[in-house]
Amino acid sequence: MMKFFAVLALAFVGLLPVPAEARIITDAAGRTVSVPDKINHILVAGPPAAVLVYVLAPEKLVGWVHAPDDAAKAYLMPSVRALPTIGRLTGKDGMIGSQAVTDAKPDIILDAGTVDPTYKALADKVQAETHIPYVLIDGSFGRTGDTIRDVGALIGVEDRANKLADYADSAIKDLNDKLATLPSDPRPRVYYGRGADGLETGLSGSINLEILDVVGTMNVAAAAGKGGLTKVTPQQVVGWNPDIIIADDPNFAASVRSDPQWAGIKAVKDGKIFVPPSMPFGWFDSPPGVNRLLGVRWLERLLYPKLFRSDFAGDVKTFYKLFYQVDLTDAQLAALLKGVK
Repeated sequence: MMKFFAVLALAFVGLLPVPAEARIITDAAGRTVSVPDKINHILVAGPPAAVLVYVLAPEKLVGWVHAPDDAAKAYLMPSVRALPTIGRLTGKDGMIGSQAVTDAKPDIILDAGTVDPTYKALADKVQAETHIPYVLIDGSFGRTGDTIRDVGALIGVEDRANKLADYADSAIKDLNDKLATLPSDPRPRVYYGRGADGLETGLSGSINLEILDVVGTMNVAAAAGKGGLTKVTPQQVVGWNPDIIIADDPNFAASVRSDPQWAGIKAVKDGKIFVPPSMPFGWFDSPPGVNRLLGVRWLERLLYPKLFRSDFAGDVKTFYKLFYQVDLTDAQLAALLKGVK
């Protein structure tokens, strides 16, 4: 009988999960985090992290923050189109609780983007409640190559990460080298409007408008101060009198052309109102992640057509194949570039 119980106990122990080897890392907020040596399942805290994990290791993504619509799914790998929608932990729409996090059974939680005391406190709180390692990654555009390499090393996809990071480094270097040949003034003055009314924008330092500085333009809303996203009035935009308006929403782009309260703005008078492509992720923003590498290409061509003369259609196809792992059809490419000058 004693032998029977001993064998039974050993069999039971054999059924128990064996903890994975752990390693200690320091994340972008300076937090010391113990993560598994092998990471197979990743829960993302917000949209930028979702794009980052998708381009690096789509098989490790446990779910979407927001479900891609049918139009976006056509530009994504078939293997991720039916992933569940889990929700987001960060931002004004952050609402999922600890139970939803643990139910997803991730090895780690990953967030990429702004790193400040608010995001650090959230990471500490969620990690304490769920006992799941929560890693913060600096998502600033200038660090795109380093960010890709860092996360690739963290989740065990170094070879793929190096390919994507090399592309990012080359694109940013090419941009900086060519911008260095331009006179410093005058810089194009740009207003970026989010939403159907175009009255949400970003202040100085907002990660959502970061690539305006990267491409050598001036964010006119920086006159309203430093911070993140904010609401403004049409009167403020009229006072700033931008040379160019970039509209996140096509409805705003359509309405601003005929709305009398916007009629006096230089961008409206000159017809310089542009909507960046947005499938499967926004090229300019929405979210402010590695997808902005293509947004920079778009802005280069829009702002400095004589300086940047590459085969833009070819650039787009190359990016989608390398980052999103999809081969664009001629119809998809035409849809993306519709209205792109």
